[in-house]
Amino acid sequence: MRGGKAKNPYPNRRTWIVIPAYNEERSIGRVVGELRRAGYNNIVVVDDGSTDNTSVEAEKQGVVVLRHMINRGQGAALRTGTEYALKHRAEFIVHFDSDGQHRVEDLEAMLSPVIRGEVDVTLGSRFLRKTRIPLSRRILLKGSVIVQWLFYGVRLSDAHNGFRVFNRSAAQRVRIDSDRMEHASEIVEKIVKKRIKYKEVPVTIRYTGYSMRKGEGSVIGALRILFKMLIRKIMR
Repeated sequence: MRGGKAKNPYPNRRTWIVIPAYNEERSIGRVVGELRRAGYNNIVVVDDGSTDNTSVEAEKQGVVVLRHMINRGQGAALRTGTEYALKHRAEFIVHFDSDGQHRVEDLEAMLSPVIRGEVDVTLGSRFLRKTRIPLSRRILLKGSVIVQWLFYGVRLSDAHNGFRVFNRSAAQRVRIDSDRMEHASEIVEKIVKKRIKYKEVPVTIRYTGYSMRKGEGSVIGALRILFKMLIRKIMR
């Protein structure tokens, strides 16, 4: 089931979904369509300098589309979308991927602890639920967990999952400064440093040939993130 029976359990709350997108014309319409059919109508897609029809396909779904003139990186796109949502009185902000990996069915479990006030942030984890994860991706992700523990002293089961929910206060306090993929580690670092209450929530990641070619999955990409984390650590 791909979002067919999922429904927004909190239609009266001002929940904004922020979707960063770069050259995602093949998937963005389906991703946004699933969210809309489930009753999530406050959606902002940030087209991060795409050279294809990402913006066109998103606009067909009747959502807000913001555009970067050049490709600045996923962190910058999330920052742009989050600032827009805050300006439009968002109570809760969701980070949601544009490549079809995240499931609308998992949104209720991600939102509920934050809306009920149990925590300020939820972080999706693919390792808290039995999921078939390609071996190469599993090794990289587990390596990231170790690095994050060494750097920040925080034990997460999934260090680089882009599925997150913030309440308004947490979103204001966790400003993303990193433009590219190292933003995921920066977010965790700021949550820990600012003592923001959080929890991990089990989610299922949909792996396809298309989604595996996107994002931070390569060894080179992981090393690049590690290098930038080291630089940020040294500079502080």
